Amino acid sequence: MRSPVIDVLPSKARRALEKLGTDVRNARRKRNLTVAMMVERVGIAKATYLKIEKGDASVSMGAYAMTLFVLGFPHAFADLAESRGDETGLLLDATRLPQRVRIKKPTSA
Repeated sequence: MRSPVIDVLPSKARRALEKLGTDVRNARRKRNLTVAMMVERVGIAKATYLKIEKGDASVSMGAYAMTLFVLGFPHAFADLAESRGDETGLLLDATRLPQRVRIKKPTSA
């Protein structure tokens, strides 16, 4: 069954996944690892692994994460959406700051 995310995936995201797949394939080859060796180490089916090397969006992030871990990139996903590098989020936070700060008077009961 085809994943519906493939049909709506923006072209930039699709190209980024394809680049990731190419980078994974190149990293595997640089380490002199066969596809069979990767399949065994990652613990996924050969067809799934080949989808990773093609940058298929239907493959789970867990499979991508395990593949990167096996290749020696254990922290590859850790900083993807790091809040300190989120320029848009930081800008939105700045626009939400109040114009004035008022101290509320205590109510006497």
